[in-house]
Amino acid sequence: MAPPRIDDTHAAGLQSWLACANQPGTDFPIQNLPYGRFQVGDEPGWRIGVAIGDQVLDLQRAGVLDHSDMARLLALAPQARQALRRTLSEGLRQGSPKEAAFSAALHPQASVRMGMPFDVGDYTDFYTGIHHATTVGKLFRPDHPLLPNYKWVPIGYHGRASTLRVSPDAFPRPMGQLSPGHGGAPTLQPTRRLDHELELGLVIGPPSRQGEPIGIEDAEDHLFGVVLLNDWSARDIQAWEYQPLGPFLSKNFASTLSPWVVTLEALAPYRQAFTRPEGDPAPLPYLDSAANREHGAIDIALEVWVQTAAMRASGHAGERISQSNFTDAYWTAAQLVAHHTVNGCDLRAGDLLGTGTLSGPAPEQGGSLLELTQGGQRPLTLANGETLGFLADGDTIVLRAHCQREGYRRIGFGECRGTVLPRA
Repeated sequence: MAPPRIDDTHAAGLQSWLACANQPGTDFPIQNLPYGRFQVGDEPGWRIGVAIGDQVLDLQRAGVLDHSDMARLLALAPQARQALRRTLSEGLRQGSPKEAAFSAALHPQASVRMGMPFDVGDYTDFYTGIHHATTVGKLFRPDHPLLPNYKWVPIGYHGRASTLRVSPDAFPRPMGQLSPGHGGAPTLQPTRRLDHELELGLVIGPPSRQGEPIGIEDAEDHLFGVVLLNDWSARDIQAWEYQPLGPFLSKNFASTLSPWVVTLEALAPYRQAFTRPEGDPAPLPYLDSAANREHGAIDIALEVWVQTAAMRASGHAGERISQSNFTDAYWTAAQLVAHHTVNGCDLRAGDLLGTGTLSGPAPEQGGSLLELTQGGQRPLTLANGETLGFLADGDTIVLRAHCQREGYRRIGFGECRGTVLPRA
């Protein structure tokens, strides 16, 4: 696992000839350059684009790529990805001789339709948020909130790729069996305890071969980048179905991704040392390396916003209800890749690894309403006087994230937005 490569493409003073990319508040300065797929008007097929300011650069039209196959792009080796980043950076920076050609390949983001940023073949959801696991565990096991395996093995389960959708998304309230409570038969009805989960999605790049585990030193060579992920959850359905095999209908009805993939290269300046709390066991050797300890963590600040139907009707943009950081996770991205493949499982370009809910250590930093409201027992009081326990029809959840460090430009991930619709 080589040290993160920081070069002139990350320089804080680097400016673009596109003025909107130089605005202080933009998520997409020239130092970011995330990838996505888009359509213009009613034309068929998807184009590959890069977000720059409030525009999207069509990579084929700009002459940067000769194809529109995102799987080919994801599968590029790290050196080729770095070379592509440099081509884009040099073409978009002030004084570039490619300004005219690149300018002709721009589209306002507001005028295009964003699609799934890549085709997801398989989706695994992990459980790396130790503060989430502890808080939720206390609701059911006050004396022993973490199960014995938590600090030894990255817990995960296989998700449902067919119901992953791109932001902005809307989906109907899911149905499922609910517990009868004190005996009797369960009932089939819409969930009454619909929740969000604040996650990141790790996007697999170059594939691996079945039977050949990826060592932790090579794990990040197989990671292309990161998206925001909202893994919607029906808590009452989950409580009835999860034993003994884990989540099923409570999780597979909808998950929402942000449309832009922020590359591992763009995240290089925001890497941090990865440490375990004193007294916790050291990871097994296949999950440990000096490089992972030195720079395995990524400083990504995360936020959850809610906009109720009443807020939307009154023109209110919404209210932030939680903040946390990816550095609070108990396992790193490299550890998830190494563990996922240690049994010989192969990964393919476009596979998605969810981090699990990323909560902070403080009660107000919960990444789900299950935590923030203590299982619905302490609803949040919003600024407009409404109370929020679990999600009502018409509620919208927006996830946002950014990276910021002294001496470097702030970069962001855009929005991951989803709205709950009433059951038809």
